[in-house]
Amino acid sequence: MKKSVILFFIFIAILVILPFLVSGYWLRVLTQTFMFAAIATGSNIIIGFTGYPAFGNIAFFGIGAYVTGVLMTKYNFSFLLTLPLCALSGFLIATLLGLPLLRLKGHYFAIATIGVMEAIKEIVDNMTEITGGGMGLTLPIMEGEPAYIYKFFYYAILLIMLLTIAVAFLIFRSKFGYALRAIRIDEDAASVMGINTSLFKTISWAISGALVGIAGGAYAYWLTYIDPSTVFETSYSVKMFAMILLGGGTTVLGPMIGAFILELVSEFVWSKFIEIHGMILGMLIILIVIFIPKGLFETFKGGFSFRKIIINLRENKL
Repeated sequence: MKKSVILFFIFIAILVILPFLVSGYWLRVLTQTFMFAAIATGSNIIIGFTGYPAFGNIAFFGIGAYVTGVLMTKYNFSFLLTLPLCALSGFLIATLLGLPLLRLKGHYFAIATIGVMEAIKEIVDNMTEITGGGMGLTLPIMEGEPAYIYKFFYYAILLIMLLTIAVAFLIFRSKFGYALRAIRIDEDAASVMGINTSLFKTISWAISGALVGIAGGAYAYWLTYIDPSTVFETSYSVKMFAMILLGGGTTVLGPMIGAFILELVSEFVWSKFIEIHGMILGMLIILIVIFIPKGLFETFKGGFSFRKIIINLRENKL
């Protein structure tokens, strides 16, 4: 078994026992970190594996949040029953959007996905009878002691993160995953090799939409309140991309590593330098993108050394 796999399982084992060792504050921070790790890993299937910069992928997060919100408040669905419907909604909407949008490439596709996210946000904002519009939706509060509720969402969102990583791993190791990487490297060559690029790209985005939708559904019940401005938040898109770049988009575990580093460093910087924390984090991300463009996981998977940074700079002609 590879060293990285062993370390991953040790890391997960530590996360499983942490709720019995840390306070409610850190459970909240870690739960939010799991959520962003799930979003980044799910989005990386279209962004990192396939090479299509879906800046607006947070749209599926918002869709999942509203599927859970509407079903729980209007139709008395249980939380667990809404999650498969969040996945189905994300899958179907991504499929419908992918048919026309995935004909675009590069920054044209990126801008189009942002436009779609804003359009969906406006639609949700104007469907006041169903979604509550700008007033938002207040979901049922989970019954139980605060300590139990903290642990429930901690483990629930941890499981969603692990599910997302498992799906990403299975895709990465499959023929489908090899086809996606071929599309990322050279789409025209992949097409000549007999890969149905349009179909594979659409399936890739649909799976990504389903996984991000599940994360959105869990987020809605965790916070118990959602509105269009919070679940279709542009800053979430920026954070998602930063996590993928930081950890490495061509790997399975890279986005998760990026999420943990960015969220925990962000929490520390925010607590110490509240006025300038955004600037500090922005500078940190810029330095990492310049000096470690392949991401932390890909660059240092065999161990950390400054020699690797120098080699990486030479390879990328920096």
